[in-house]
Amino acid sequence: MAIIEVKKLSKTFKVKLKEKGLIGSLKAIIKPKYKKVEAVKNISFEIEKGEVVAFIGPNGAGKSTTIKMMTSILYPDKGSINIMGLDPTKDRKKLAYQIGTVFGQKEQLWTHLTPYDNFKFFGAIYDINPSVIEKKIDEFRELFELDEFINTPVRNLSLGQRIRCEIVASLIHEPKILFLDEPTIGLDPVVKENIRTLIKRMNKEYKTTIFLTSHDVSDIEKLCKRVIIINNGQVVLDDSMENLKYHYLNKKLVDAKMKEKINLDDEEGITILKDKGYNLKLEVDITKRSVADAIKLLDPDKIIDINISNVPLEDIISNIYKNKE
Repeated sequence: MAIIEVKKLSKTFKVKLKEKGLIGSLKAIIKPKYKKVEAVKNISFEIEKGEVVAFIGPNGAGKSTTIKMMTSILYPDKGSINIMGLDPTKDRKKLAYQIGTVFGQKEQLWTHLTPYDNFKFFGAIYDINPSVIEKKIDEFRELFELDEFINTPVRNLSLGQRIRCEIVASLIHEPKILFLDEPTIGLDPVVKENIRTLIKRMNKEYKTTIFLTSHDVSDIEKLCKRVIIINNGQVVLDDSMENLKYHYLNKKLVDAKMKEKINLDDEEGITILKDKGYNLKLEVDITKRSVADAIKLLDPDKIIDINISNVPLEDIISNIYKNKE
């Protein structure tokens, strides 16, 4: 059964045009000109209870606008949204009790308060009995390993610690759906992995439906079973993670700094993207060759530093367009 239903959703903004030069700037102040920008164009999708879905696309694709309409921050021009039987445009207060939000670039916690005091504050906002709040805080303290800093002011926490607390604050009222917008942005690899583990545990133990946006391909690959890709305000792909991996996430980038220059040629499954001095960049098609094969070609004894990463999300979306043409 669908817990989220989005049908033919559209949103247009009126944007002021910029004029060049001093005279143009004066004209823009006296008699501004506007153009219409269609941020979201006739989008439709459904999400089942307990799903972990990635909603991704490049900057300006319409992701944030869609999420803001789903969470009642913006109203759509056309179309409809049904979340657990509620219409965000009419049932904003009721909806707030059913959903949680975490925005990696925007704080919702009071920075001068400790995480503990923040959790008590959010519990009071949602009219939760104080004894129930204490029980929930104890549960989350253990689950999210907060003991070391639960009584430290939020302003003194690391980014990874703050994100953990942001997630707890969003869960304090036991939302059925959690909207995560770039939850691992700016975090180091170890902390990113910890946050991903917590998200998976949250979905497994609380059956929380997760709606995730991220530019980090690893977030999507490790957390989601389904991916909705949006670009230019339209859904360009709605598919399983398994199919996406097979067709589009089959390449890895290997950046290496060498002790000495080595001579390499393209081989089947391995393409040289950069060969400059002691720096090399290879693209490995993992359907044909392994990353280990590429490292052997480099000669491990001559490697000073190496980094293995995914192809940027923008390139993946570009490939999807090419394959659909």
